[in-house]
Amino acid sequence: MDAMDRLHEIMARLRGPGGCPWDQEQTAGSLRTYVLEEAYEVAEAIDDDDWEALRGELGDLLLQIVFLARLAEEAGRFQFGDVAGAISEKLVRRHPHVFGDGDARTSAEVWKRWDEIKTEERREANGDGPSSRLDGVPRNLPALGRARLLADKAARVGFDWPSAAAILEKIREEADEVEQALDAPAREFVADELGDLLFATASLARRVGLDPETCLARANRKFETRFRKAETFADEAGRRFEDMTPAEIDELWESAKKSE
Repeated sequence: MDAMDRLHEIMARLRGPGGCPWDQEQTAGSLRTYVLEEAYEVAEAIDDDDWEALRGELGDLLLQIVFLARLAEEAGRFQFGDVAGAISEKLVRRHPHVFGDGDARTSAEVWKRWDEIKTEERREANGDGPSSRLDGVPRNLPALGRARLLADKAARVGFDWPSAAAILEKIREEADEVEQALDAPAREFVADELGDLLFATASLARRVGLDPETCLARANRKFETRFRKAETFADEAGRRFEDMTPAEIDELWESAKKSE
């Protein structure tokens, strides 16, 4: 018995008679949270360059996939083999330069052909119904990541800024509009302008080949490290942030930055 067969057998037993009460109670809806959690833990292992942790987290994510496939099988919807078969067919279909007589010598050419094939697939699936090149962008993606993906899909057909400098100028424009909105009586105006500013920032990250979600995560880690150091410095001095002036807090912050 190979590893995948064993995993399927274990899941079937957990769900079957005499199995685990918790596993038997689960639904696709209840597993949704776990799928997201495990995906983020995989991402964290990648960020940490921790291959041992990655092996374990990939196993946890695979469990959710097998679990959901088992629920589908019980409902007569599909089986795990159908999932593996569908992605295998998709990979072959979208790589004609590898499995067929297509030609693509650069990543840009691969992406161009990939989008053409996806467009053909959407047309076949929708028939005469409306479709967009933005179809398929998950609604539940983190907002910054979704902004990058939306801008990226639009850019592939030429809907893009002429340069990174042009996007930076747009960011300055949006920042000015945020400043003006701060004087507005309704917070919705500020929310709209902040949203535009964040979208423009995500577009700049995409334009220079970066993921805005990753950039922000890095900034979060940097802030957390510096803030914790500043707290330590304050404790060592017998001080509390609550009792310090803004200037004194800034001094601690600068000390934390210099200690890196």
